[in-house]
Amino acid sequence: MEETKEKFSRRKFLENAAVIGALGAVGINGILSASSCKRRSVITLPEPLDEAPDGPVLKAGLIGCGGRGRGAAENFLNAGPNLELTALGDLFQDQIETTRKELKEKKGVEVADENCFLGFDAFEKVIDSGVDIIILATPPVFRPDHFDAAVKARKHVFMEKPVCVDPVGARSILATAQRAEELGLSVVAGTQRRHQRDYLKTYEQILNGAIGDIVAGNCYWNQSKLWHRNREEGWSDMEWMIRNWVNWAWLSGDHIVEQHVHNIDVINWYTGKHPIKAVAFGSRLRRITGDQYDNFSVDFVYDNDMHLHSMCRQINDCANSVSEYIRGTKGYSNGVNTIYNPDGSVKWTYEYPLDENGEPTGTPKVDPYDQEHIDLVTAIRTNAPINEGENVAHSTLTAIMGRISAYTGKEVTWEEMMNSDLKLGKETYALGPIDMTPVIPLPGSPAEVEKDRG
Repeated sequence: MEETKEKFSRRKFLENAAVIGALGAVGINGILSASSCKRRSVITLPEPLDEAPDGPVLKAGLIGCGGRGRGAAENFLNAGPNLELTALGDLFQDQIETTRKELKEKKGVEVADENCFLGFDAFEKVIDSGVDIIILATPPVFRPDHFDAAVKARKHVFMEKPVCVDPVGARSILATAQRAEELGLSVVAGTQRRHQRDYLKTYEQILNGAIGDIVAGNCYWNQSKLWHRNREEGWSDMEWMIRNWVNWAWLSGDHIVEQHVHNIDVINWYTGKHPIKAVAFGSRLRRITGDQYDNFSVDFVYDNDMHLHSMCRQINDCANSVSEYIRGTKGYSNGVNTIYNPDGSVKWTYEYPLDENGEPTGTPKVDPYDQEHIDLVTAIRTNAPINEGENVAHSTLTAIMGRISAYTGKEVTWEEMMNSDLKLGKETYALGPIDMTPVIPLPGSPAEVEKDRG
């Protein structure tokens, strides 16, 4: 682990970061952490709104017009009345045109030519286009700089997870989130389980002691291979890498960060903590694109000696699971909709809405991807700011800590993450030639590896 030339003051950082976590009393955002609620007898979380309240027009600008960006733009427009999407920014013209086409077809929204911006500096132009809210949906390596620019311009922000790919980026997000707090801005992250009604009611049960004291956790994102893009004629090296971003660690953080952060975030949320160290392993067994691993297994340890086993894999024809489990002294939960007694019998289940045949739908009344934006717009229109920057930064850094442990084979601590000068990405960005030779991390010291090879 590289050391910074000037040691980052963890004590000072934590003193500053402590002011970030006060959430506004709007919808689900009045939620307290599990650790802070133990002395309360009964906790009832506020009911989320089905739609944000009416108010003056709020204009949003989208930075990053890929699939998730297009989805986030539609989710914002679904959130309530008097919402407009007026500006787009991306590196690639075809992404902008696809977004314009889908917004017109699905939402009847037309974005003017003069509000469509192209290039690595497009984010600055979107921010300066007269919008109120910035939607950040580029590959996560760009998130810290884009978030910083948006908050400096005093814009409210929705930012997709993960919010960075390295410790330097995580600390940047935390510092910017603190500035947003001081400015009274609202920041919502794409960790939608925190806005999902079945998760929220399960969390309420756990806060009220349904499983006793939390003693352990498990979380999984095991699935088949994710997507990749084949190179097309005329694409430069950099263009191909960015279009293929989920396969390169410097752009995505590897899939433990880009995807599995959702499940890790649930455990951090339910416990009100982040781990203090990690020991992990992983490997690249099937993947043939990019430079990432295709499997990780991590033992995260928290300050109360609670252990979280985190597992993620992207390999075809294997057992799949996207889930979380919370273990307590009086029972356990699947994290989403059920509380179990120690003997495995059901203690409580979430009541889903009924369909036209009177059968449970199995899904919450409001799509959590819409709910995120309902909560953001509600916070803005009721002047009760919310700020999820610290939470999502901590969960992203937790995943980064697991990745670094797997890549190196070493125990990695939170303290090291808060002092590391590890920064991925490039000093400058341009669409042109770049070294695309994949360097696959190999844990253990080189000398010992050579001994093992005989």
